[in-house]
Parts: sequence; structure tokens; C-alpha cells
Amino acid sequence: MNFTNFGKYILLLKAVFRRPEKMSIYIKAIFKQMDFIGVGSLGLVAIISTFIGAVMTLQIAFQLVSDFIPRTTIGSVNRDSTILELSPTITAIVLAGKIGSAISSEIGTMRVTEQIDALEIMGINSPGYLILPKIIAGITMVPLLVIISMFLSISGGFLGGTLSGAVSAADYILGITTDFNPYTIVVSLTKAFVFGFIITSVPAYEGFYVKGGALEVAQASTRAVVVSCISILACDYIVTQLLL
Repeated sequence: MNFTNFGKYILLLKAVFRRPEKMSIYIKAIFKQMDFIGVGSLGLVAIISTFIGAVMTLQIAFQLVSDFIPRTTIGSVNRDSTILELSPTITAIVLAGKIGSAISSEIGTMRVTEQIDALEIMGINSPGYLILPKIIAGITMVPLLVIISMFLSISGGFLGGTLSGAVSAADYILGITTDFNPYTIVVSLTKAFVFGFIITSVPAYEGFYVKGGALEVAQASTRAVVVSCISILACDYIVTQLLL
């Protein structure tokens, strides 16, 4: 059954990436989705990232009990764990819940109310028209949100560490600036690109093939979030294995 679903998913993507009929309509829809995915999620990502950075700093400081380990290590560990793992993965899982359920519900409702059938009767490529703008917006805005998340998480770590007295401001800044490897940013943004594709395409698939009524739309929305989160974690492992 899972292979059947995967096959249908690949065939849907094939239809999605077919040449658009009228590019101007797609561009308008892309900007609308960018606003929904990017700007609409900015506040939530900012709050979560700041607090996770602060908590991470306190936990790292708590675990560094040896006097032989310099306090600057707190900043460097927080920086690398934030860039490589926490910012892309936590942001993606949060967005999967917020955006994934909305996309699945929107397309699922259009399916059960026969709006998608009406589009197809008019000769419009419904997968491309409904899903392509969402995917383009996802792979564009999720990396931007991850970059903002990195900055806010490291800043949150600075605030949490200095206000609690766990680490001095000078030690933290020295830690985050010493031995920085820019390649970690490349790995993180690669993950963000992949996660952005998953967050938009998987819920769209779940919504597109809904059958029934309002109850089935709700079930598809829940299933979309679960499958997206599992796919994000699996791809997180695969990308890390390939790039590191």
C-alpha cells in the first residue's frame, strides 16, 4: 500500500511540474503563498528559536562541570548544534504542523466540494495550478526562515547565558566566533531546501486524493502532518549522512 501511495505521489509531482499555461497567474499565486508560508510563520519561528537557544545555553553550561573545559565551549557548541540541527529541523517540524495542515485542508476541501473537478473540466492543470506555487514558496521561504532562526537562536543563547550568569558575554561571543566552519551553513540550508519541499508537497498530496467529506479532510490533514514529520526526520538523517 505504501508503494502505491509513493507511486501516486511521484505521478502527482510529474503533473505539478508540467509547463504552466499562463505564468502571470502562477507568479501572483507564488507571492501569495510566500506571504502565507514566510511572513505568516515568522512570529512563531522567532519565539521558538529564541527560547530554544536560551535553554540550550543553560543546559550546555549545566553539563560542563569540569574546570579544564573553557567556558567559551558553551558558545561554540550552541552555535554548531543550532546551525546543523536545531534550527532547520525544529523549524521544519513546527512549519509541518502549521503549514502542512492548512495546505492539506485547503486542497482537501476543494476536492470534496468538487472545485478541483471543475478546474479539470475547464482544461486547467489542477496539480500545477494548486500545488506548484506552494512548493516554490516552500523551497524559497523555509531556508530564509531557517537563517532567521539561526540568528535568533544564537542571540537567545547569548541573552539566556548572560542574564542567568551561566556564561559571560565575552566568553560566549568568543565561543561563537572561534573555529567557525562556513560549510555548516551549506548543510543547514540544504536541509531547509529539502524540508521546504516535503512540508508543501506531502500535505498537498494527502489533500489532493481525499475522498468523502469533512471528516476525511480532517483525517487527511492529521495524516499529512504525521507523514511530513516522519519524512523530515528521515531526510534529516540522509542529508547529514551524505554531507557530513
